[in-house]
Amino acid sequence: MSQETPLLRLDHVSKRFGEKKVGPLGRLGQKLGLVSPPAVTAAVSDVSLDVFKGEVVGLVGESGCGKSTLGRMAAGILKPSSGDIYVDGQNIRQMNSRERKHAQLRIQMVFQDPYASLNPRLRVSDIVGESPLIHGLTTARELDSYVSAQLERAGLSATFRNRFAHQFSGGQRQRIGIARALAVQPDMLVCDEAVAALDVSIQAQILNLFMDLREELGLTYLFISHDLSVVEHFSDRVAIMYLGKIVESASAQDIFSKPNHPYTQALLAEIPRMGERKKVFTTIKGEIPSPLNPPSGCHFHPRCKYVMERCKTEVPKLKGIAINHISACHLNDMP
Repeated sequence: MSQETPLLRLDHVSKRFGEKKVGPLGRLGQKLGLVSPPAVTAAVSDVSLDVFKGEVVGLVGESGCGKSTLGRMAAGILKPSSGDIYVDGQNIRQMNSRERKHAQLRIQMVFQDPYASLNPRLRVSDIVGESPLIHGLTTARELDSYVSAQLERAGLSATFRNRFAHQFSGGQRQRIGIARALAVQPDMLVCDEAVAALDVSIQAQILNLFMDLREELGLTYLFISHDLSVVEHFSDRVAIMYLGKIVESASAQDIFSKPNHPYTQALLAEIPRMGERKKVFTTIKGEIPSPLNPPSGCHFHPRCKYVMERCKTEVPKLKGIAINHISACHLNDMP
């Protein structure tokens, strides 16, 4: 695969929850005002994102901005309401069932909550070994040694394979989740707040494990997080998401040294830094609006200190402002 072809491409994908098919009578009732249309939540709106083989792309935003929904679409857990997903340049919609299954195996997910993402009724050997056995990546005779190898790769003793998930700590459970993802030999991991529920010391261990796996297996990551300090040190490229849309994307170095979008600037202004003992930290003004009723124009305008009349009515487009740096802000059109 050439570097010009991304391992994963999300092409104008959207995800709307609450959509229902309405028949002729329903449409007539809505037209006459007798029936209210169903409430639709636009969790992700017209997002495009490329992830190239071997890189780590950080996806950052406040809770409720749609980043987890985007990650689940990338991993094939959710189908987009519109738009297309490509793996190695091939549209998943146009693949046959065998090709689609193989493409989905190549992109696996590590979930946020290690207490909820593991089946408490299964032993670790079944949690990790079930998928590779079903998909023919190992045989029943070799399964025990295969599972042991995955656990050891994730930093756990093979002697744990006969225990149940509730017998482990949070960090150990997350390692089991990583072993489960690695067991189907993926090319890419979507990590959805994969260290958020862990103690700081355990977070560092899991992040070091991710870095070691990247070097050992050549893994690609879509790393979803609200922790900017983690993203800064772990990511090659960063995309900033707000209320279902990507508002800025650039290399990690450019995002943290030259943030362009007012939302990105506001997020970075609240990162604690060494030597800033007297700084007073404040939250971003206002609350993130509801995706059921997003603001008109630029979604960020009710909270933006640079707001103009144009921002309230016209949606800014993502455009290049420097090499490999895009941003969606009307300030970029000013001389």
